[in-house]
Amino acid sequence: MPQWKIIQPQHPTHWEQVMKLRFKVLREPWNQPEGSERSEDDKESIHSAILDDSHSIIATARINRISEKQAQIRFMAVDPIWQGKGLGQAILRFTEGLGRRHYHGIEHYVLHAREHAVTFYEKNGYQVVDPSYLLFDSIQHYLMIKAV
Repeated sequence: MPQWKIIQPQHPTHWEQVMKLRFKVLREPWNQPEGSERSEDDKESIHSAILDDSHSIIATARINRISEKQAQIRFMAVDPIWQGKGLGQAILRFTEGLGRRHYHGIEHYVLHAREHAVTFYEKNGYQVVDPSYLLFDSIQHYLMIKAV
């Protein structure tokens, strides 16, 4: 059975793999250009990733403080061949833990979930607040919140 471990990416190879996975899962299926998986605030955010036993990134997420009392989780992605094996929940919990440790005083996590992921986040304690935006003219997102 394959093994995996959760890390905070540090090595340039890990960063390259994180961006490739974000592109593969979150941008490429909608014919978005390479580079659209990057965000200007990536350097100020705290990142997490899951490595498989061959040291390949198979899941990723990031968190950043958006206000005195809120931190936002973004760019959650699990390689499609690894979906349904608990990695999404593992990386979400690890990333939330990073937020608790690094962003003192936060009271809520927020995120904008793609419509197909709402049930996953609800199972992990998030509640839908409102529909938020339509990405690429086809992917409805929902603002969700969870108390720390």
